[in-house]
Amino acid sequence: MNSRHHALAAVLVSGTLLAGVTVVPAASAASSAEPLRHRQEYEYANILDRTGSPEAALPGVSGDNNPINVFADRGAWHAYALPEPGEPATYGGFTGPLYIAQEYPWWLSKTFSRMQLTESGTVLNLSAGGKPTFTSEPGKLLQSYNLGDGLRLKMELRFSSQRTALVRAEVRNTGHRPRTLGAGWTGSLLRPEKAPMKDAPQLRGTTDGVRVDFAKVRETWEYMTDGTERFEIVHKNQVRTTVDGDMYRSEALSPITLHPGRSHTFDWAESFTFTEAERRREAPEVQAALARPEATSAAADKRWERYVKAATHGVPDHQRRTAVKAVETLIGNWRSAAGRIKHDGISPSISYKGFTGGLWAWDTWKQAVGTVKFEPELAKSQIRAMFDYQIKPDSTVRPQDVGMIPDVIYYNDLSQGGGNWNERNSKPPLAAWAVWEVYKKTGDHDFLREMYPKLEAYQAWWYRTRDHDHNGLVEYGATVDPLNATPEDQRLAAAWESGMDNAPRYDKELGTKTVPNKDRDGKVVGYSVNQESVDLNSYMAADQGYLARMAKVLKKSRDAKKWEETSEATHRAVREQMYDPVTGWFYDKALGGNKLLTERGRGIEGAVPLWTESATQEQAKAVRAKLMNPEEFNTKVPFPTVSKSSPYFSATRYWRGPVWLDQAYYALKGLQNYGYKKDARTLQTKLLSNVAGLSGNGPIHENYNPLNGDGMNAPNFSWSSALILDLLSN
Repeated sequence: MNSRHHALAAVLVSGTLLAGVTVVPAASAASSAEPLRHRQEYEYANILDRTGSPEAALPGVSGDNNPINVFADRGAWHAYALPEPGEPATYGGFTGPLYIAQEYPWWLSKTFSRMQLTESGTVLNLSAGGKPTFTSEPGKLLQSYNLGDGLRLKMELRFSSQRTALVRAEVRNTGHRPRTLGAGWTGSLLRPEKAPMKDAPQLRGTTDGVRVDFAKVRETWEYMTDGTERFEIVHKNQVRTTVDGDMYRSEALSPITLHPGRSHTFDWAESFTFTEAERRREAPEVQAALARPEATSAAADKRWERYVKAATHGVPDHQRRTAVKAVETLIGNWRSAAGRIKHDGISPSISYKGFTGGLWAWDTWKQAVGTVKFEPELAKSQIRAMFDYQIKPDSTVRPQDVGMIPDVIYYNDLSQGGGNWNERNSKPPLAAWAVWEVYKKTGDHDFLREMYPKLEAYQAWWYRTRDHDHNGLVEYGATVDPLNATPEDQRLAAAWESGMDNAPRYDKELGTKTVPNKDRDGKVVGYSVNQESVDLNSYMAADQGYLARMAKVLKKSRDAKKWEETSEATHRAVREQMYDPVTGWFYDKALGGNKLLTERGRGIEGAVPLWTESATQEQAKAVRAKLMNPEEFNTKVPFPTVSKSSPYFSATRYWRGPVWLDQAYYALKGLQNYGYKKDARTLQTKLLSNVAGLSGNGPIHENYNPLNGDGMNAPNFSWSSALILDLLSN
């Protein structure tokens, strides 16, 4: 993840926990012989605490981290949670929705569609018969109310499409006398506090429900709408809606009479769309869901059964909840194609303001490796989403960057006022690895054939614009771009390109600066930092090896031989030029010489050559010793990004100490590659046992404090989830 504009910027549950919400005891779990959908009700309930109620439209403190773990599915751009226990004013509805104003999340309401039942004109108390039960299960949110006197209400929310959630509310008469009931729904807006977004939502009644239209607002870092967005509720039952300022009430036109033992289900759809064209496409989806709600719900449950079965295959019983949590996190961060995003992809986190509405390159490569295990088409789609913006040969804006993959794409590009879109730099080259992992799982030759020439072009771009001295070792750097006008701009972009934004290895105080790279005509085509990075060149060697494998599958024997030779040459350069036998570690190398930058301390990037199998066995042995040393990398949560022994170590400063699970993944896989499987198991167990919340109902975080295990920065983080899933399943 990079800093961008405002920078940094499992055991089963048991008993009745979760702040007053009843949870089914794990001991009640059905036997493995029962259908998966029934087992899920016990084994995988409340993996994440999804209860909560927003205080304001802006999530969290300053909108950075939303403390409520919302539920989204199918790539929707709106999400929900369960009511806050002990707040009866929110009972009868689902928290929210949270909607994404193109790039940033906002709460529309505390609970926009709150159901009320009446009898003889009196509103019934939903909790008159006892404490309600709120449950999150894979693919759905559930509520259960005992109204007393023989009435029960059960509510379910699932997503029926990329833009629509289906809500079902079943009222059942468990008493001994007929009951005649009225039904209504009420809600009010949570407006943003500041103009112009304060005036964006506009509440209107409709013939079958209610809708919120949004005015055009172009606040680059806060709120972005085009004036075409809409949130809309459509009821299956006939309703009459009245609007009073920011409040509305919809009432069912006909009461229902329930005889003893009988029930009635109210169904409605809640859709968030960006454009009129989307609404035209979505209208048949809404009607189909309302016409056949049972089938729609069953299809959603079956899809999630497939996800859970695939994700937990081969995973030890005590870690299956963690695997399912990883899936829930990835699916919650799934955003379907919208705006400038042409293919479905996975954002880093719906819970962090700056990560909600965009897709990052190296996040995508890692996420695809985890996603392919349970949803291969989504894995392919997110890779395509990034390659949609690979610079083409006909580019008039940056012809020197043909083959480059931008760092990040968003709903808006820069020409549309978006500030997050970033072509100032790329990201570490892990794309061929991701494509190969997808191919291994799917056997899809067409996908391999589609991606192969694009991956070749990406490799060529690195050597054309990032090999300053043309010695076959590349450097992180920056593009020729208006936002890279100064040397400091270029250094910052180069640090972002590495993905390790504020790591000591990119400190200007330690001598890091950029140099221009020129083509044969003397034209500047990019910038490099004045050091050749060990992780970058190890990644290059690995991706070249994957290209060789692809070429063999595609029967391109000449290409296969070329890539094998190139890969071996890069591996050799890493092990011969970037390893220090005195300290037993791999380091970056100063540009234009043989000096290793050992004085900057040891970083976890020095273990990457074990993952890529660039190291010799003897080198791996020395690296293993550092990884196992409690004063180096074997901290309470293993694999800090900077060695504990380094003078630059800080347990809480982004890339200067916190444990990032991608780097931990590479280190663990690297140990396995060189035969240290017992060590890898020991460290993996320590890692997964000591990170906070992983085995409970807390979210998976962006990174972790290596000394105490606290989760830090963005919660519900995608690449952490993806690589945890891969570790557990292997």
